[in-house]
Amino acid sequence: MNKFILFAAWVAIISGITTATAQSQWRGPNRDGIYPETHLLKEWPVEGPKMLWSFEGLGTGQGSVAIAKDKVFVTGIPDTLTAEGYLFSFDTNGKLLWKKSYGKDWTGIFPGARSTPTVVDDLVYVESGNGSVHCMKAQDGETVWSVDFFKDLQADSVQFGFTESLLVDGDKIYCTPGGKINNVVALNRFTGKMIWSSPAYGEKATYSSPIVFNHNGQRLLVNLTSTSIIGLDANTGEMYWRIHQFQDNKIHANTPVYFDGKLLISSVSKKDSSGLVMLQLSPDGKKAEIVWRNKEFVNLMGGIILKDGFVYGSAYLQPKWFCVDTKTGLTKYVAKEFGGGPVIYADGLFYCYAEKDGEIALIDGNPEQFRLISKFKVPMGTAQHWAHPVMANGHLYVRHNNALMVYDINTN
Repeated sequence: MNKFILFAAWVAIISGITTATAQSQWRGPNRDGIYPETHLLKEWPVEGPKMLWSFEGLGTGQGSVAIAKDKVFVTGIPDTLTAEGYLFSFDTNGKLLWKKSYGKDWTGIFPGARSTPTVVDDLVYVESGNGSVHCMKAQDGETVWSVDFFKDLQADSVQFGFTESLLVDGDKIYCTPGGKINNVVALNRFTGKMIWSSPAYGEKATYSSPIVFNHNGQRLLVNLTSTSIIGLDANTGEMYWRIHQFQDNKIHANTPVYFDGKLLISSVSKKDSSGLVMLQLSPDGKKAEIVWRNKEFVNLMGGIILKDGFVYGSAYLQPKWFCVDTKTGLTKYVAKEFGGGPVIYADGLFYCYAEKDGEIALIDGNPEQFRLISKFKVPMGTAQHWAHPVMANGHLYVRHNNALMVYDINTN
């Protein structure tokens, strides 16, 4: 048995598998938009899959839901006049179990709660758009601890509010306050006490969420700040490398994707140092260099899917879906049958959410085509269609600002 355990640990290290303990987090188990769901419908009725339940009254917000231990968690600001942010908890049948305030949230430009909750065991972690981290009990929403980016960590403000979805790994919770002193920090997830602080490159935070992974035995943390992609030692916070990545409004909202010693990062700008970029890490992870850039790929915040050596994602607010070859960085094709927006993947198919007109599509995509199978229009909610869909237990969760809709996409 001991030999087997050692072998399993060795395989995990060399293959880059993380030991993240999160039960539910931003963009799925590995933060890459791929969900391990099976036995899902391969085609939908004209009116869309069956809606199991819905809830209107979340208030303004663009954060996705988190599902763990038969509970659904999501944030919102029911009343922008009071600006109180709330964490809502439902059972999986749609019954509201409780809602608890975690303090003031973002009511500035594009108001709304931004963070997708991260659930680990009996604790839920939320970051507010105003720049604070909250640890709350999953059972009743009682606050365990909180940290304020400005009072406690000397952060710099960001134009559109803090949008990071927190990353938990073991006893650590990683966040990016930005600023010159505590640019990236690791906190003890049980107490909120600082484990390490890194000045990194000293820039303001942006709107992306970090990833952590094993690279040849070296544990790395990668995220973006206002004009940079940065790589740090996840255990100590030492910054190893920085790659310039520019966006006109300092918006980098897509989470990096790691695979086979490489990283994929997507943002969009009129400048040269943007678009979809692939980085190659050195064997020890302490250096990174650009392999290629594809400036045609103009994905601002819809996320990307890496599948079988190809990257899939959409253009911001445009009916364009790109397929890019990771070997060359060249665009294989641009499909124009559906509006651009967030994308996730499960059971061999893509689930696309058009941010402009609110349609949800089921897509069969491969290096030769991006074929529309079924689509329907989201019937509830207001304002922007920015929240990324989520899957769990054969159900599709779609958040449209103040409304949450849950669909049955299981074949059983």
